[in-house]
Amino acid sequence: MNSTGGFFKASLLKKIMLATLTQNDDTFDESTQASHLLIIFPKTEKIPGKYPLPAEQVLNDLLQRQGASPGRLAETPLSVNLQSGALYAWTMVDTGKSVFEQQTGIRKAMQLLLNENPVEIHLAVYGDETQRRHLAELAVYIAWINGAILPIRKQRKADDKPLERIYLHGAADSTGFAIQCAQAEGNFLARGLTILPPNELTPKTYREQIKKLAASENWQYQEYELSRLREMGAGAFTAVAQGSLTDDAAIVYLRRTAKNSETNRTIALVGKGICFDTGGHNLKSARYMYGMHEDMNGSAVALGALLAATRADLPINIDCWLAIAQNHVSPDAFKQNDVITALNGMTVEVVHTDAEGRLVLADTLTLAAREKPDLIIDYATLTGSLITALGTRYSGVFTNRDYLAQNAVAVGRTSGERVCVFPVDNDYEADLESKIADIKQCSIESEADHILAACFLRHFVNDIPWLHMDLSASRHQDGLGAVSTDVTGFGVTWSIHFLQEMLKILQKRTGRTR
Repeated sequence: MNSTGGFFKASLLKKIMLATLTQNDDTFDESTQASHLLIIFPKTEKIPGKYPLPAEQVLNDLLQRQGASPGRLAETPLSVNLQSGALYAWTMVDTGKSVFEQQTGIRKAMQLLLNENPVEIHLAVYGDETQRRHLAELAVYIAWINGAILPIRKQRKADDKPLERIYLHGAADSTGFAIQCAQAEGNFLARGLTILPPNELTPKTYREQIKKLAASENWQYQEYELSRLREMGAGAFTAVAQGSLTDDAAIVYLRRTAKNSETNRTIALVGKGICFDTGGHNLKSARYMYGMHEDMNGSAVALGALLAATRADLPINIDCWLAIAQNHVSPDAFKQNDVITALNGMTVEVVHTDAEGRLVLADTLTLAAREKPDLIIDYATLTGSLITALGTRYSGVFTNRDYLAQNAVAVGRTSGERVCVFPVDNDYEADLESKIADIKQCSIESEADHILAACFLRHFVNDIPWLHMDLSASRHQDGLGAVSTDVTGFGVTWSIHFLQEMLKILQKRTGRTR
């Protein structure tokens, strides 16, 4: 089995971790043999307060020694090695702050324990019933999402082990944490795929492993290989793929049918899967080419969202379309000033070969739109200009429906994966007017390129409700929100929250509830 196959297998073993999750309705018992314990409680002005915390005197002694008030725990967690050899950490959560800030605080505290690569971890939550449930959901998700070990190619240390068991104390509800665990597993899949080196994750191996994953998850699997795409007239996708030595590029279609037989609604997820992007003839410099194996992150997020929706058993059908290719330099590679014909019949003037993502997405969106889903969401690490505009703490969204924009932002707040809406007004289209084709691929000046890219993509969705996410937050140094690694998997958790909101909207329109 190659290493890519090994990763897919490892990601699916996360289900075993779910089976080992233990919930206790009682608060933490001091006699419990816990080698690693995280104590999480709502913001309070004094200790001791109304919550009898484990090792409370030790915590008080630490705060007095440092001359700090209890409120400091809301900003900086504390940890200590007890005489028994156990490692305890405390963090205080201000539930009045944003979910993102709450996630960040718990993640930093959790990392004090996870740095030792424990096999099991204990989480003790305090507060009233609502607070305990909320803190438990955050803590379980953060432990799950950071407890697994992502694939690396270093000789591992002997103590480098994944987290296997999570013991939860103080949860007022024992109904489980299926959504949190599903989101974590989908995020783990997205991150793990994204960091694989490009000599391992080629279009060929990527397709092979997706096919295995589809079989294990009972998804319908179909490939539009390059020869078939040429015959169909998918000139935008094939233009990008033609520079590669091997014809291994393809559009992969996955179909997840909800178990609920009454479900007749479908949402399409579309992902950019450029396994390596040289920039083509407009060759990137070394600084900007380094890391371009991560240009397939959009497809990994779409795939991770599909896995999470499957795990969570969301009552909606999902079409998943992955545009898998590479952007290489060769005598056969497409060039500036080429005019190509996209699958929907539009002619496109090529302006810059490093704007290949919107081309492979154009034909993939056309295929997705032909199935007439209720909504299309596409994901891509599409433009550098969005990073210039936003940095890497937010991702940008663009849509042809106002209600989608409003829901996207609201979901960003509740999920901890924050998004900012950008305009796609029609007057931006003037910059894409071509004298020799129906449309330009982009503008040579690259001003507001993130907006122009979205305007370009809009031409290929047939006015179906559509939302485009430009993943500027796919990588953030030292982690972001709930995630501790540089590669964030941003978009998977947002997607599950967003799909749940869309389900409510679709159910209202049909007059049905689950």
